[in-house]
Formats: sequence, C-alpha cells, structure tokens
Amino acid sequence: MFQLETAENPQKLRRIAIDPVTRVEGHGKVTLLLDDADRIHQVRLHIVEFRGFEVFIEGRPFWEVPVTVQRLCGICPVSHHLAAVKAMDIIAGYGQLPPTAEKLRRLMHYGQVVQSHAVHFFHLASPDLLLGFDSDLTRRNIVGVAQDFPEIAKQGVLLRKYGQEVIRHTAGKRIHGTGAIPGGMNKALTVAERDELRRDIDQMIEWSLASVHMVAALHRTKPEFYNHFGEFESSMMGLVDERGALDFYHGGLRAVDNTGKTIFDHVDYSTYEEVLEEQAKSWSYMKFPHIRSLGAEQGWYKVGPLARVQACDFIPSPLADLERKKMMALGHGKPVMGTLFFHWARLIEVLHAAELIRDLLDDPDILGTDLMADKGTRKGEAVGVIEAPRGTLFHHYRVNEDDQVTFCNLIVSTTNNNQAMNEAIRSVARTYLDGREVTEGLLNHIEVAIRAYDPCLSCATHALGQMPLEVDLVDADGRLVSRGRRNMGPAA
Repeated sequence: MFQLETAENPQKLRRIAIDPVTRVEGHGKVTLLLDDADRIHQVRLHIVEFRGFEVFIEGRPFWEVPVTVQRLCGICPVSHHLAAVKAMDIIAGYGQLPPTAEKLRRLMHYGQVVQSHAVHFFHLASPDLLLGFDSDLTRRNIVGVAQDFPEIAKQGVLLRKYGQEVIRHTAGKRIHGTGAIPGGMNKALTVAERDELRRDIDQMIEWSLASVHMVAALHRTKPEFYNHFGEFESSMMGLVDERGALDFYHGGLRAVDNTGKTIFDHVDYSTYEEVLEEQAKSWSYMKFPHIRSLGAEQGWYKVGPLARVQACDFIPSPLADLERKKMMALGHGKPVMGTLFFHWARLIEVLHAAELIRDLLDDPDILGTDLMADKGTRKGEAVGVIEAPRGTLFHHYRVNEDDQVTFCNLIVSTTNNNQAMNEAIRSVARTYLDGREVTEGLLNHIEVAIRAYDPCLSCATHALGQMPLEVDLVDADGRLVSRGRRNMGPAA
C-alpha cells in the first residue's frame, strides 16, 4: 500500500482541506487527516470536477475531433489539437506528411510549449519561488512579483505573448485554432508572418536562457532545501526520436527507473496498452496509470519536463542541452528527484523550444505551400501521442464505417502524473507538516509541490472510474424529479 494514502481509522481523525488548490489550471483540493498530536495519517489530491469528454465525443464525425477536443482546456489546446489530428491522419488514411506541413505543426507546438511554460512559471509558480513559500498571502501572486521583480514579470508576459503569436500564425488564432487538419495543414506561413516572428526570436532565446540561470542561482542559495524539497524516487517516461534525443512532437516511448536504467525503449506509441495500464481508485475522478511489467505499486512514473529531459540521451539544441547537463550534474550520475527541479527543467524546455523555433524560421521549407499528404487506406483505429507541455499525452480513437467516433480514451499528462503528485504532497507533508501546528504557510508547501507539476486539472477529469457520483434532476420549483446514482451503494 502507498504510505499516507488511506488512514486506518479515519473516523477518529480531524480533517483539514486545501480547497481550492490555487494557481493551477482547473479545480482541485487536498485533504489531510491528522490526529490530536498533529501527526499526519492521510494525504490525498482530489479533482472535484467531472467533464466526460471520452463519452460525449462518441458519435461525432472524426474530422471534428481535432477542433472539439481543444475545448478540454484553454491553456494547452494545441496539444490536444495535434495529438488528435495525428490519430486522425491515420484514420483518414493519409501517409507521411510533406516536410512543410510537419514543420508547421512543429512550429505551432513549440509556440505552445513557450506560451504554456511561460504562463505557468512566471504567473503561477514564481510568486512562491521569488517571494517565499510562507510570504504574505496577499502579495504572493503575480502582482507581488511585478512589484518586486518588474523586469522578470515583463519578460514572462512577453515570452508568453510571443508563443501565442507563433500559435496565431500557424493555427489561425491564439486559442482553439484550426490550422492542423487530417492529412496536413490548412494554412501556410507567409513571408511577412515569418519575418515578424524571426525579428523577436533572438530576444526570446536570451530571456529564456536568463530565466534558466535565475532558477539555477536560486537552487544554489539553499541547495539542501531546493534540491530535496518533495523528493521521492520514481520512474520517468517521455518520447525520444531514433537517436534518443528529446522530441516534443513525435517519437517512441522510453521509460527509465530511478537510477536512469532503461525499462522500455522506442516503444511504438500505438501499442501503449501493451506497456501501460490504467487503474481506478474509489476516491478520485482521475485514473492512475502504471507500467504493466512493474505493477501498480512499483510501476507508476513521472512525465513532463523533469522526466523528459532526464529520460532522453540529449536535447537537440546546443544551449538547452548544456543547461540540461548542468542540472543533471547535481544528481551525481543518477536522475535528480527533487520536485522543484521541475521548474528548472521547464525553463530549459522553454529555451529548447525557442531554439527550435529559430531553426524552423530559418528553414526554407517553412514557407512552402505543399501542405497535404497523399491519401491511402482508411483505418478504423488509431493512436496519436505528443509531448504536451505537462507531459506525454495519449489520444486513442476508434471510428466506424459511418465516420463516427465509437471509442475514445485520453490519458493526459496530469493523469500520467497522478500518483507522482500524490507522492510529492505526501513527502512534503511528512517533512514539513507532520507533528507541527498547521499554518497557511505550511499548507502552501503542499500547494507548491502540486504547482511544480503544472497540473491541468480540467484536462485530467474525463474518466469516470469508481468515483461515487449522484446527479439530481429538479423542476422549476425545486422538487426532485429523478436521481441518477453510480457507485453509491444502495439507494437511500
């Protein structure tokens, strides 16, 4: 059993709730069960919303899916857009994309990485890191950062803006664009758009590198604290290309253990069900994935920036790879496991994405007009996988002969990190809260651990597992008309 997941005698314990968890995308809460001596017996991260995308996408025509699934989220819509369209490329029977089409998709995706990572670090996470975990609650926000660190706040805003402009020029608009379609792209990049983006990219790279150095310097101020906060050992998973390099857009699945030893490598992601398994628990709307060969208790893993940059052999851009090596040196030959390293790795990825954007903007193919692949044999099932900013994202669909979706399974980045986030907050609770009088500042330590994963809780709430659910239908006068129940036990 996982430590602190389930208390032996919960009815005898008092409950403290962090509700809602702040400065994250979506709605969630944390519950802690303590005894009279403030010893902690149970810690859980709960998702308190249910959305059901996997169900209501059924029956829709498959060509709608890449646009529809973006509505899961307004922060990472490009990730869902591209994961879905990669699956629909196969279902529609298209072959390999022309170079221009793939490079435009990559450009869109790298813009998404920049904007998403920028908004998370500078707007949501930096108040804790720059102002202090237990600083004045009324100032522990982006306004406080802007007051005390105006240049850093400005750079964060402009980095995000730049990423959004990349998305706008490739997808048609900043949020919920339509640029990628089954078989390719429906929009070329004009010379004027290329030149506009190329004008500012060197500045973006400079700011990205400075942000990496800022976080590295922060770790040096209190290495024992920053390097080991929320520390626990786990496996890690991400996509790598045929060379073993980090690839945000495409590749094979690689998982490594807590020592860096390979568990599986270059697995075709269309066969993900052979290596990964999902588990439902009665107290959560989120699923708990794990590596099949290791089982539920040993096979859970991390995804996202910290996992990706350590599961790969190298980052294929010079500045980012150099910074990766500096961070990993702190592990002395083993992966680093402290939760706050997520921020360091995330900013390394911003730098990497910016370098890739520059390279693509200098590539003559990016201005091409051959945007559609050749049509081949239609398929009834396909899987699309991409490295979303928050981690590996799976889209799995089946489509019938009438072009209607009959099955949808989404394993989003935050779901992949579900067990890891729970382990992180339990590690923090044991270290900083156990046996101590609980204060707002100490509770914020729990939130800091969650924020490090940059969870998108709205994305993670599609799966209906064993979670009790009750739906009441009432009329205009408030009278109960009917009641639907699932996993509630006998009706009252």
